[in-house]
Amino acid sequence: MTRSEATVVLDGSAGCALGVVGVLDASWRRRLADVAVVGRRIAAEVVAVDLDASRVWLSMAATENPELWAFLKRLRRGETVAGTVAAIERFGVFVALDEGPGHPVHPGVGFITYPELSWRRVEAASEVVEIGQRVSCEFLQFDTWNGEARLSLRAMRPDPFAVFTDGLAVGRPLRGRVTKLVPFGVFVQVADGIEGLVPHSELGAVPGAAPEEVVRIGDEISVVVADVDRERRRLTLSRRTP
Repeated sequence: MTRSEATVVLDGSAGCALGVVGVLDASWRRRLADVAVVGRRIAAEVVAVDLDASRVWLSMAATENPELWAFLKRLRRGETVAGTVAAIERFGVFVALDEGPGHPVHPGVGFITYPELSWRRVEAASEVVEIGQRVSCEFLQFDTWNGEARLSLRAMRPDPFAVFTDGLAVGRPLRGRVTKLVPFGVFVQVADGIEGLVPHSELGAVPGAAPEEVVRIGDEISVVVADVDRERRRLTLSRRTP
């Protein structure tokens, strides 16, 4: 046993310590050292099997909270769930789901990470949601470590990038506002929530000139479409005339 995990001899495994309980799978309320004591029998649920390492990952938290665990296991990817925003933290948003039990530790069973709040880049979750707000989200996955339903709010809305780039051809002229300067180029907003990158080589500047020597944040500039990567949601622009 270490600070991060406990090894377990599974019944019927001929004395081999094949089972492993990670620190976050031991309990959502108690320390690993308090629940995984050498020589003590435990009840746990299998959450993963690593054939290469001959290990079976176990969760004791599942047997501590069987109702919550059973509810989360029933959810299917792509399913729509509804609830109320229960808390906003710097790392994401907790949602108290309408169906299912509450969480023994967290404000809600549902959790939305910042990237899943909106298709647009946001600095604070309060730009998108507020405590007490009703939301409908798409279920992404069961986070067994934290006993959470990972959710996506943005999945319930059309992807503005997909809408904007539908039929957008290379060479099309656009006009936009410079929003960010980086060593390798500048970002330009060409539509609401749509930004493209003008690589340093496509700025049309004197060789070796830094981006800030060519444009400033807030400048309105003309660009043309150089590449559209719909799979990775990337728009590459150029200030050079085709």
